[in-house]
Amino acid sequence: MFASFITLLILFFIIKYILAWIDYFNKLDDRLGDSLWRWSYDYHVIGESDISDLDDKDFVRLRRKRNKVVTYMYIVFFIMFFISMWFLSEVLIFFFQ
Repeated sequence: MFASFITLLILFFIIKYILAWIDYFNKLDDRLGDSLWRWSYDYHVIGESDISDLDDKDFVRLRRKRNKVVTYMYIVFFIMFFISMWFLSEVLIFFFQ
């Protein structure tokens, strides 16, 4: 039970760190918006670089970095869900044994 709690606590601080990075990227350009949870639109062409990269390289690269960090957020959140189920099952086993 202690290991799952410590793991959840570590993942909580990691998710807070990731959310701070998303907030930082959102403040760099107003076109990204204020959303923490959704990806920005990025139209990919299979096998080639993004067509919109020709229009505004700096913004497209910033948007790609932000989208990558949002993906990390979802991965950590998904892992946190499984760890929380592990923690909850250990708590229930402890109390109902």
